[in-house]
Amino acid sequence: MAENRASESAQSPQSPEYGEGVPCWVDAQLSDVEAGKRFYGELFGWTFEEAGDGSVWALLDGAPVAALAPKSDGRMPTVWTVYFATPDAEALSRRIVAAGGQLVTPPFPVEDLGTTALAADPEGAVFGLWQPGSHPGFGLRHAADTFVWAELYARDTAGANAFYGTLFHDALFGPGADPDFGRAEVTDVFPAEMPPHFLAHFRVADLDGALGAVQRLGGRLQATPFEASYGRVAVVTDNQGASFALLER
Repeated sequence: MAENRASESAQSPQSPEYGEGVPCWVDAQLSDVEAGKRFYGELFGWTFEEAGDGSVWALLDGAPVAALAPKSDGRMPTVWTVYFATPDAEALSRRIVAAGGQLVTPPFPVEDLGTTALAADPEGAVFGLWQPGSHPGFGLRHAADTFVWAELYARDTAGANAFYGTLFHDALFGPGADPDFGRAEVTDVFPAEMPPHFLAHFRVADLDGALGAVQRLGGRLQATPFEASYGRVAVVTDNQGASFALLER
């Protein structure tokens, strides 16, 4: 999560509130934020607003849709992180540990924007927590060129269902559940040696056209288009190696 205040224009008053366990934000940890701005600005039509310490808010039609942040340590992976909403990051952190997960970064405040933490499930897939303050999360999602889905690629999908079902039962299984969150076996898409991980999906109107743009901008195709229950998907990396998926539906 970008760790500094953005200007008021990035705090959309129309931003929805997100129930616990619903993906509410994504950010990319990059070696070169300026290169990231060029890549994602061209691919998705995002504009950017400074957020301090080299981080930027990504905006679409003036609404916050993601953040790009510089890696604090060059040894850190270049990744997109999915954050799940919670009203109480401390309490959720305790439940994660009790359920067999671990904390990577304990909860800490991000000015008045909210409280964040990083956690890992029992197989090591890393995800974020976000307890909102003035920043509730996505100002726009599900539309073209915005976040639409998070898929967990796990080796033990039954174990993943049990772990996340314990943490986020209402979001996944409750009345009117809208989790934007699925689970699949790593080997469904990736080689068996790929570690369990979350993959952020961004919606596009034209998957083939978007794939051409990714490659033109210096990214690469990681998994060729395939049909999933939630749409037609391809997995790509950006020009710095961060993996994400493009979803047409």
